[in-house]
Amino acid sequence: MRNVCFVFVRLTFQPLKFALSIEEAADYTGIGRNTLRKLVEWEKLPILRVGRKILIRTERLDEFLILNEGKDLRDRHAVKAVQRTLKNE
Repeated sequence: MRNVCFVFVRLTFQPLKFALSIEEAADYTGIGRNTLRKLVEWEKLPILRVGRKILIRTERLDEFLILNEGKDLRDRHAVKAVQRTLKNE
């Protein structure tokens, strides 16, 4: 008689967000919240402020990660800033 093992996996899909809060960006990137706040303070990431809330576009986070791969994100001078892009339509 063979042993049969069943594994059930529950997948949850969340819609992709256009912009993330600091907390969501930390979960998305694996970068700590305080480090993200410093990067915003140093103007390394473009943000959108809604009252006291800070939002960062997911597209800019992806660009930032690629641009700064292998760098120490706690070193202000080593980190490259992601530039804002304006599209003329």
